[in-house]
This record gives sequence, C-alpha cells and structure tokens, in this order.
Amino acid sequence: MLTIALFEPEIPPNTGNIIRLAANTGACLALIEPLGFELTDVRLRRAGLDYRALATTTVYPDFPSFQAAVGQRRLLAFSTRGTRRYDTVSYRADDVLLFGPETRGLPDAILHALPVDRRLRIPMHRHPDARAPSLNLGNAVSIALYEAWRQLDFS
Repeated sequence: MLTIALFEPEIPPNTGNIIRLAANTGACLALIEPLGFELTDVRLRRAGLDYRALATTTVYPDFPSFQAAVGQRRLLAFSTRGTRRYDTVSYRADDVLLFGPETRGLPDAILHALPVDRRLRIPMHRHPDARAPSLNLGNAVSIALYEAWRQLDFS
C-alpha cells in the first residue's frame, strides 16, 4: 500500500486535505513531528471533514523513528530541487512518497541522503519573478499519489 509521508507539516488545512485524500485513495499517511499544529486543531478538522477516522494515520516523533518504521521500503522524496521528473518513475505498491514542510521543503540532509534517482520533482512553469510560489502541498501530494496509483491500476 502506498504511503504519503509529511515531514514536519506546518499548515493544518493542507494536512486535513491530505487526510481526506488518503481516506479516498486507501493510502496510508505518516506525519513526522514536530507538527506546526495540534491534530485536534479546528482548522484541521474542517479541512479533513473528520475523515481522519477513515484514513490510516501514524505520527512519528522524529525522522529516525519514521525511517526505522519504513525499513527497506523505497523512499521517494518530492522537492523543487529534485533531479528526476515524478512521471518517469515506475512506482511500487509499497513506495513511500515523502514531502517536506510548506515553507521550506525537505532539508538538504534528508534529500541528499537519498540516491539521486529518488529525488523527484513535479514540473512547474517558472515565472520571471523568482519569488513565484511552489505548488500547494495538497496539490503536489495529489499529483504524485494519483500518478503512482494510476500506474498500479488503481488497485
């Protein structure tokens, strides 16, 4: 089963939307602390529409605990600094799709600890204004998860 992993998510509505996405796709969700909110946050519940009970969600106190739990499963990191396009990967049912916090993305230490072919990016049009934002976290997770699930024939 595919797993979505959010490293130190900061914005409750984004995580709430991703909980809803996990509930509707059957993906598991891993949240790696510290979180930028309480899981009981009203904004989280509103965005997740109380789908938390329908999604398999596990909270890890830190990245090493998460890594230990993941074991030998393939970890695919999504970043604007990724070197491989997300749609060129042959996804496996037990893959873990890792995303960083909304305001800063995955730390270099995590990103560079992975093989270069596991550092993925979603193409975006770059505006002349270098301050143009990246995709919303929920949108990025949706794009990646649905591509992986499509390749697995939506099983």
